[in-house]
Amino acid sequence: MTTGDGRPVIGVTVSRRSGWRIFPLMWLAIRLAGGRAVKWRAGGDVDLAAVDGVVIGGGDDIAPTLYGGEIRVGVRLDPDRDALEARVLREAYDRCLPVLGICRGAQMLNVVLGGDLHQEAYKVYPSRYIRTILPKKRVSVAPDTLLARTTGVPCLDVNALHTQAVRNLGRGLQVAARDEGGMIQAVERVRDPFALGVQWHPEHLFYRRAHRRLFRALIEAANARRGDRGQVEAADAEARLNGVPGGPAARA
Repeated sequence: MTTGDGRPVIGVTVSRRSGWRIFPLMWLAIRLAGGRAVKWRAGGDVDLAAVDGVVIGGGDDIAPTLYGGEIRVGVRLDPDRDALEARVLREAYDRCLPVLGICRGAQMLNVVLGGDLHQEAYKVYPSRYIRTILPKKRVSVAPDTLLARTTGVPCLDVNALHTQAVRNLGRGLQVAARDEGGMIQAVERVRDPFALGVQWHPEHLFYRRAHRRLFRALIEAANARRGDRGQVEAADAEARLNGVPGGPAARA
């Protein structure tokens, strides 16, 4: 689906508690990249047939019951959002929609594919603990990865607002970046044209070119998928006109 001006539509999941603050930044980053963002949150309408791509945003911790972790006192959870994002990701994978996961979103991308998390990652890795929206942390980008091709740089200065991190990788995922202590900072799904999760918040860093490229790559993947789908639908329509039952779309 596209807007009247031809921009691809990107569904963005946000927290019911902090979405009012985060979504405008997402909207801006996606707009600058050439798309239009629509807000999704638990309890609202979510239609993946109406979008060309998906962003799973940051927020509260993921319920440890989803990956075999420990229930802990004082940790803020949102089971309704967990359920929403798990459904969105599974359907996005089935539809081959491009996906960008941000912080919690990167972790959810991993959990949905059978991976798990470090619940207190800084107790496991000798990484310097930083909590800021400013680019104060350096991560190394793995060569020959989607992240490397997208950003065009071997290292990135990023922000950090997380305490959890990816532990064991989910099915079909590979590590795309680590910090100086070895903690995983980005993952990507090998088989998909664009399925990338980053532990930092690029929506806060829209003033830096490498981070804008993440959103631009998402929009480019959305446009490419839309073009491929249009070709299949056109071929299917032509086949029906020529009396061929089913056509390419039915056989895909």
